[in-house]
Amino acid sequence: MIDVDGYLAVLGVARPATPTAEALWALHRAQVERVAYETLDNQLGRSTGIGAAESVARILRGRGGYCFHLNGAFAALLTALGYDVTLHRAGVQDEVEDPEGPGGDHLALTVGLDGERWLVDTGLAGGMYEPLPLREGTYTQGPFTYMMAPSVVVPGGWRFTHDPRGAFTAMVFAPEPVELSSFAAEHQRLSTSPESGFVRVLQAQLRDAKGVDMLRGCVLRRIDAEGAYERTIDSSDDWYDVLADVFHLNLTDVDAPARAALWRRVHTAHQEWEAAEQPETTLWRDGRLTSSCPL
Repeated sequence: MIDVDGYLAVLGVARPATPTAEALWALHRAQVERVAYETLDNQLGRSTGIGAAESVARILRGRGGYCFHLNGAFAALLTALGYDVTLHRAGVQDEVEDPEGPGGDHLALTVGLDGERWLVDTGLAGGMYEPLPLREGTYTQGPFTYMMAPSVVVPGGWRFTHDPRGAFTAMVFAPEPVELSSFAAEHQRLSTSPESGFVRVLQAQLRDAKGVDMLRGCVLRRIDAEGAYERTIDSSDDWYDVLADVFHLNLTDVDAPARAALWRRVHTAHQEWEAAEQPETTLWRDGRLTSSCPL
């Protein structure tokens, strides 16, 4: 059981009387606007589970997470509200589909509604603002343009291609339903392996109707219809203010020594990158190398 009313209060959405399309769209927009995609616990060295109840509890106390947390919680909320929700094994991929199919480093959701299925994904790191139909085509949401197409590798699967300015290239998911527990091993790898991008680089992202805010290490970037803007955050106080004010993250459970250690870790990594005088650094998504972006 999850605290449905508490979850809805965080989202600022009234409980829908019935599972309608209008309510689904409102819930999706509210989640990506108010619940951050973030990897703070990996940087703090704190272990997390991905059970739906635990992930919902995280959101209720002012935290977010990545796809297993965010989509796992959102699936539980939608199910409790009467929606037909299916969890899918998915994977973030490059321009050419992996012949082995989705690697399981992403959890995707679909919802059956009014005779059609929709991709519903609040854990795509600054991706979709609203659900997309499982129908081949090009779709514009705010300043970003996406594509949906059947997978050329996975029978019955689908491929979501992000806007070129996005944090990853594409995501592919298989049609078969899976259980949330099937992602436990991959979650363990992503949250603990020294090779994981979630361990190597702190990330926080929030989507809104006009664009996306992204924090990677000490660099805050905003992408919208006007372009891309970024600034480097040089002080601990400013950095924690950004986490609270831009990404709505409640870190009252992180004491002063832990805050100081976290800032040192993030700031030291940024200084090491600057010292290397590299014009670009690797952008990571779900622990995978995806594209390049100034850090």
